[in-house]
Amino acid sequence: MEIRLNREQIRDKIHACWIGKNIGGTMGTPYEGKREVQDISGFSSPKGEPLPNDDLDLQLVWLTAMEQEGPHQLSANLLSDYWVSYIPPHWNEYGIGKSNLKMGLLPPLSGEFCNESWKNSNGAWIRSEIWACMAPGFPYVAMKYAMMDACIDHGLSEGTYAEMFTAAMESLAFFETDVRTVIEKALRFIPEDCRVACSVRLVISEYEKGTPWREVREKVVEESKDLGWFQAPGNLGFVVLGLLYGEGDFKKSLIYAIDCGDDTDCTGATCGALLGILGGTAAIPQDWKEYIGDRIIMVAADASYGRLPRSCTDLTERVCRMIPCVLNAHHIHMEYTDGETVYDPQAALDVAREECKWFMERSPYSFDIASPHTRATVEYFTEPVIRPGDSFKLRVRLRNLLADPRHVDFSVYLPEGWSAAYPRTVYLTHKTANTSGCATWEMELTAGERVEPTNKLVIYLSSASHPLPLLLPVVLLG
Repeated sequence: MEIRLNREQIRDKIHACWIGKNIGGTMGTPYEGKREVQDISGFSSPKGEPLPNDDLDLQLVWLTAMEQEGPHQLSANLLSDYWVSYIPPHWNEYGIGKSNLKMGLLPPLSGEFCNESWKNSNGAWIRSEIWACMAPGFPYVAMKYAMMDACIDHGLSEGTYAEMFTAAMESLAFFETDVRTVIEKALRFIPEDCRVACSVRLVISEYEKGTPWREVREKVVEESKDLGWFQAPGNLGFVVLGLLYGEGDFKKSLIYAIDCGDDTDCTGATCGALLGILGGTAAIPQDWKEYIGDRIIMVAADASYGRLPRSCTDLTERVCRMIPCVLNAHHIHMEYTDGETVYDPQAALDVAREECKWFMERSPYSFDIASPHTRATVEYFTEPVIRPGDSFKLRVRLRNLLADPRHVDFSVYLPEGWSAAYPRTVYLTHKTANTSGCATWEMELTAGERVEPTNKLVIYLSSASHPLPLLLPVVLLG
């Protein structure tokens, strides 16, 4: 597939995304956590620079990870390493995900285990713009990386569905002009029955009826009451409320979203970013743009890490440099042009669709490890906890990444005194019209009398046709 993108147009939309993000985050931060309806008219912070916001900080780390690792190598596991190294906060799901990672539990397991209170929360969808901006007009590509990101601290729960939705919405917005169309198209990328989709459809339905926005806000709160405060379905409902009732006006949209209360820095920032992509810098009021300037002030990323962008302009230029690299990794020949953009939105919908589908068809108690020839998904049947003498089952799903069918041999290295039963070999087909290119292997292990707080075993995969083995590190907690 070949496309040409007008250089200045794409750059302008990306720059407007980050300026809009900073405006909304700065305006909403003073009201964060307030449960009652607000009545704001604009900024309540001093003029001259934006307030710091984790919504943007984490994306600076993700950009650096993409620059250093490249789009082929980037994975949830690599992002996890960057998370532990360069993102200090231990707030809510951030802290739980990080704690699980440090015990050796890889994503999405890291976002599921011991995370009932926060896996449906807001920490993921607030950091989706980086993926959309590196894959403008290719929603499945943006969503693929967004899922890698979100599952680290949200598993396969509503928090992850939320980032899938915002990443798709923001990627689509590069080549759309109507916010309602963007919202409705993005709904097709998440499970129809998930709570995020229900909240978004509620707002759309009430908007069509002409229901006053305050009443809609109360309906959103009521529908997600069982989840509690600071959760993704309700707050994304507020984002969509702002976008629809603002009717394309930047100021009105952000004020409506923030007036709904709750996670106001996040709702305002996402509204601002999306409208920036949709309309470019021309859509952002000049007085608000001047109020916060171009700087990025960090609070949730390690500012001593010298590679992180320090301004919206720098962030924009670096993202623009990565777009050809990211799209080329998905077999899209992309060139910048000073002339007309050439882009086929229908063809773009096929790119990375299967990879996203593979991600979703799995247990939340799972993780991926890949080599150049094979991708393995390790799935636990239950939470990763074992006691002396207990049996524990797990499954490995293999996906062939190359053209050759082959036998894959398995060996398992266990803690002392433990035992396991498993087949020694499975046959992995290559993908054709009649074969899946997948295989499944299962193991039942039994713990010995000695079980440590953290128990590590390794599943070793090898094939006579490929010299590089695949090692799967399994952790079970005592």
